[in-house]
Amino acid sequence: MPTDTPIKVRLAEVPTPEGRFGRFGGAYIPETLVAACAQLEDTYNRVRRDDRFWDELRDLHTYYTGRPTPLFKAARLTANARARASHGHGATIWLKREDLAHTGAHKINNTLGQGLLTKRMGKRRIIAETGAGQHGVASATAAAHLGLECDVYMGTEDVRRQRLNVTRMKMLGANVIEVDAGSKTLKDATNEAMRDWMDSVEHTHYIIGSVVGPHPFPMIVRDFQAIIGHETKAQCLRHMGKMPNAIVACVGGGSNAAGIFYPFIDDLPVRLIGVEAGGTSNDPGKHAAPLGLGQPGILHGSLSYVLQDENGQTSPVHSCSAGLDYPGVGPEHAYWKDADRVKYTSITDDQALDAFLHLARSEGIIPALESAHAVAEGVRTAIEMRDDENLVINCSGRGDKDVEEAARLLALRASR
Repeated sequence: MPTDTPIKVRLAEVPTPEGRFGRFGGAYIPETLVAACAQLEDTYNRVRRDDRFWDELRDLHTYYTGRPTPLFKAARLTANARARASHGHGATIWLKREDLAHTGAHKINNTLGQGLLTKRMGKRRIIAETGAGQHGVASATAAAHLGLECDVYMGTEDVRRQRLNVTRMKMLGANVIEVDAGSKTLKDATNEAMRDWMDSVEHTHYIIGSVVGPHPFPMIVRDFQAIIGHETKAQCLRHMGKMPNAIVACVGGGSNAAGIFYPFIDDLPVRLIGVEAGGTSNDPGKHAAPLGLGQPGILHGSLSYVLQDENGQTSPVHSCSAGLDYPGVGPEHAYWKDADRVKYTSITDDQALDAFLHLARSEGIIPALESAHAVAEGVRTAIEMRDDENLVINCSGRGDKDVEEAARLLALRASR
């Protein structure tokens, strides 16, 4: 968005009391969940003004999660990008190292916060959905630390792709419930978790893992993940002496991107770039890019961009990354797209696999396949920038969980 574009309302000043981000958001839920969402909203509104809650969460992040995570200057990745630039220049690339947080991804920022909310509401059990398994591991971790029961819903295809994280969840004491319906991935796991919640709201809290779902979940998850952006802003001022010129993050449901973007959303000179899963083509069922190729629709309790057919039925999706394999996106991302504040692009499976190897061999950092999408776009963008500019990539998770699947996909590609 040009810096001279007038904005009547600051983009950070959402949602409305009804949970609206512009025309998006809301709470499209069955009657059985109305009281639970109202209880969650009331509890969160009270703890937002409670310094004791935030002190407790801050202590957890400092002494348990390992925050702040570093902002790392990727010198070799930068040099390799500049070598590919036709003009020999390019931005300095920095990595926000969420992969170094406890459990290996940004997801723990949200699960600890919602775990504390669960205890404030007097509930004893949490449920969660998971695709790549990182939210499931983070939920199981928070439950173990806080003394809560934990059930995690996961599609059988994702169980196959993310076997390591399934083992981790079970070791942490969680019950992993495999979902063998539909595409057997994240959407289907979310469907089953919602059904469970409808039957167990009296004693169960559903820790939604991304900035999706009915109000107040998109707001709550964004707020708990905004610690990424607040840290990044302070670190940029300390290390660069100024704000970054661009920030890049992958977008599935969109929690890591919302977390790093939100504190910068009204800093208009900072370019914000969200990266969706381009899969293998733009054909239906071959990608997971609702912001680029979807239409407004309702999915899992909120209005946002959704991949759907001509009859309004949710379309199948595909990505090499289980965490991006989702047909919808958080409503605030839809709001930012329509406001022309965030640019949303896509990266293909092959480009993500190349970036996965490129970061590993340039810097000795194996990223999650989700994060590899951001790395691919970040390098592509940095090449077109000046050498006095700075670009931050949110390395949202580590790639231990993906090495077997990435090796399989790379072997398949080599055999073509």
